Amino acid sequence: MVDRRDFGSWLEGPRARTTPGRWPGEQLGLPERGPGSIAGFGIRLVAVLIDWVVALFIASGLFRVPLPFTAQHTSGVDSFITLGVFGVITLLLVGTLGYTIGHRVMGLQVRSLSGTGRVMPLQALARTVLLCIFVPAVIWDRDGRGLHDKIPNTVIVRTR
Repeated sequence: MVDRRDFGSWLEGPRARTTPGRWPGEQLGLPERGPGSIAGFGIRLVAVLIDWVVALFIASGLFRVPLPFTAQHTSGVDSFITLGVFGVITLLLVGTLGYTIGHRVMGLQVRSLSGTGRVMPLQALARTVLLCIFVPAVIWDRDGRGLHDKIPNTVIVRTR
């Protein structure tokens, strides 16, 4: 049955009927600060940019993809090659170590919220595919987790 609170929550926005945590990750059992706490958007963005630069250099070295800001003309295929290299790097490193090069530099780690905390290969695959699609990565919940983390049940946390 629909009651007045339903209309009130609809008028006040989608977050009105949810019980917010005092800090991101509290509802997941994560600390507010320090190691194990949810990483903020800025630090995650820097980590992805580092990974993208690494992918650009690898794509340039292996597949002769021109680097940005060079006089060479790039094609749409070059962008997909770089995206493919980025995806392979992310899949292999997150699936085996739990972090990419950018994550390691910035002191981050991808952890599974189910089981031991170690990211399973299927979780790493789902997360990587969704990250490469990009749209799920920019849709977040209250804890700062994008759809690319919510669907495979993972979270990016600080290691230091």
